[in-house]
Amino acid sequence: MAAITIKGFNRAALQRVADGLAAAVAISLPWSTSATSILIVLWLISLLPTLQISDLRRETITPAGGLPPLLWLLALAGMLWSEATFAERVSGIAGFHKLLVIPLLLAQFRRSERANWAINGFLISCAILLIFSWILVIFPKFPWHTPNTRGVPVKDYLTQSENFLLCFLALGYVGLDALGEGMLRRAALLLALAALFFANIMFVASGRTTLVLIPIFVVMLAFRFYRWKGIVVACVGGAILAGFIWVSSPYLRLRLEGIVEEVTHDRRDKAVTSAGMRLEFYRRSMDLIAQAPILGHGTGTIHTKFRQATEGETGAAGVATRNPHQQTFAVAIQLGIAGAALLWAMWIAHIALFRGAGFMSWLGLIVVLQNVLASLLNSHVFDFTQGWVYVFGVGVLGGTVLREATTVARGGQDAHR
Repeated sequence: MAAITIKGFNRAALQRVADGLAAAVAISLPWSTSATSILIVLWLISLLPTLQISDLRRETITPAGGLPPLLWLLALAGMLWSEATFAERVSGIAGFHKLLVIPLLLAQFRRSERANWAINGFLISCAILLIFSWILVIFPKFPWHTPNTRGVPVKDYLTQSENFLLCFLALGYVGLDALGEGMLRRAALLLALAALFFANIMFVASGRTTLVLIPIFVVMLAFRFYRWKGIVVACVGGAILAGFIWVSSPYLRLRLEGIVEEVTHDRRDKAVTSAGMRLEFYRRSMDLIAQAPILGHGTGTIHTKFRQATEGETGAAGVATRNPHQQTFAVAIQLGIAGAALLWAMWIAHIALFRGAGFMSWLGLIVVLQNVLASLLNSHVFDFTQGWVYVFGVGVLGGTVLREATTVARGGQDAHR
């Protein structure tokens, strides 16, 4: 069939460019916020001329594609009853903008067979970052401008460990799948690479959120392949491995023991610690939500409300934050129960999107669950890298799952005929 042209552009060629730029975004995510921002703009410029109104209508009438823009619309309306300054309102809605991209990605990858460009690009990019991380650990004087955290070449330890966790789980899945198919060399290579990502999390740089998520996801992976026997093996093997890592990793002991120490220290003398501040943010957040429970205080009011609530306080109780480090609270303070309900409905719709079997569904489910569970301790939908990983993960993988489901359904209809 001849390619359709739009104002001198070849649509098929432009679609290929858009797919390539989506992959470029995925490659840039572990490394640079500025490069990612530029590439997203270029991706949108290349994608929008290739989409038709019917494509967007098809995605936005579904829960997975329609709920993210609906949450954005509520945030837009929330600017009307907000008492924050105009600049704060604009800053407040900025965290919601990325949700508008989800239906665009679903439409793009429902028709595209190039999702592997983005998936493999992200994995390769993280593998290169993994190499640099280990180099900085083995050779501390290696000439590389790095943050204060050991073994973190770019960004921060939380972002790096969460990206590495996705790679560990993706490689673990394809490695176990290859093992089941009898491809022993391929399985050994993939599982060894997965082990390097896991070791980096345990011994080099890890966010506390990642440490909480690892056992949950490992049990899920074991159940995926070996059902209840896999859970038993994972629990027993995990307990043995955890004991070994606890003894052999001073870094891990420091990270976990620090949580208890910070909370205790904060309660004792009101010192400003990471864990202590989070607990105080959560207490303040619940008070603020109770003041305007239905529609919240309006978009962009988090800092304003915290500043008013903490006036005259000292220590952790006196910190006026712009980020309560809990996604549901961050939405509910601004948009009330209505906003929080839309947020959770969106998450549930995206979990349902990946309820099927196969690698794409597994990876999509992990992307969504990581965002949901990590957002109990962070505001990951609003965070730059974690938010865009979620958006592109849901869009690229979700579009592919929808395309495969459509192909299977058409095949069944043809067979029935």
